[in-house]
Amino acid sequence: MPLVTMPREMGTLGKDVAAAVAQQMGKPLVHHEIIENIASKMRLRKSHVMRFLEGKTSVWDKMSADETSLSIYTADEIFRLAEKGEVGVIRGWGATHLLGDVSHVLHVRVCAPEDTRIKRMMHRLNASDRGAVEKEIRYADETLTAIARRHFDLNWKDAEHYDLVLNTGRLSVDECAAAIMQMINQPSFQESSGSAEMLRNLALQAHVRSALRQDARTKKLNITVKASAEHITLVGVIETGEELKHAADVTAAVPGVSNITNELKGERREFRRMGG
Repeated sequence: MPLVTMPREMGTLGKDVAAAVAQQMGKPLVHHEIIENIASKMRLRKSHVMRFLEGKTSVWDKMSADETSLSIYTADEIFRLAEKGEVGVIRGWGATHLLGDVSHVLHVRVCAPEDTRIKRMMHRLNASDRGAVEKEIRYADETLTAIARRHFDLNWKDAEHYDLVLNTGRLSVDECAAAIMQMINQPSFQESSGSAEMLRNLALQAHVRSALRQDARTKKLNITVKASAEHITLVGVIETGEELKHAADVTAAVPGVSNITNELKGERREFRRMGG
C-alpha cells in the first residue's frame, strides 16, 4: 500500500485527517517519533532538536546544533521509515519533498482559511487573545517556509508539490480521509518496480550520507553521494589520501552497498616560498 505524506499546518485539522487515514490504512502515523533517533545521532536532547526545528533556539543552541547534520539525519530517518513500508502516514519532517520523486508516495496538503485556523486554535487553547493566536500561527508558517527554503530551496505552499490539496474550511475530517483513501487506491499510486528502485536508491544515498556524517574521520568532508542499484559514487574534493580511504571504508560498511566508484579528488594548493 502507498505511503502518505503531509506537512504540518497549525489549525487545519491536518493531524486529525492524518490520524483517520493511518487508522483506515491499518498502519502507524509518524509525527514526532523520529526525534529520539535524530537527537541521539546529534548528541542533543530531544527538546533541543524540537526548539531548533521550530525556530525557537537561543544563540547557544544555534552554536551547538548543526543544521547540515540535522538535515542529513532527518533524511536518513525518513527514508528508513519509507523503505520498511511499515508506516501509513508521515506528517512533517520534509517528507513530502524528500520523497517527491517516489511515485507510490501520495503527497497531501491539508489547509484552511486563516480566519478558520485562528478560531480553531483559540478554541483548542481556550484563548481569548485573537492577536496572540494569529501571531503564533503566522510564526509557525514562517518557520516552515524558512526550513523548506533553507533545506530544499522551494516554497512548501506551492501546489505543484502535492498530489491532493484539501480545504477543511469546506470539508470535514472524514471527507478528507475518504478522498485520500480513494486516491491511494488508484493504480498510479501503487508501488511498481520503478518506484521501488527509486526509493531504494534515494534511501541508500541518505544512509551513506548519514554514515559519513556520524564518523569522526569523515564528518567534515563535503562529499556528494550518488546511488544506483547498490552502487555508490562519491564525488568531491578532499585534502589527503587518508581522507579518501576513510570515505571509502565508511561507505563500504553501510548495509546495501555492494560497489563504490570513488571520484574524490585531492585539493590543489599553492605554497609561496618564504625568503630568509
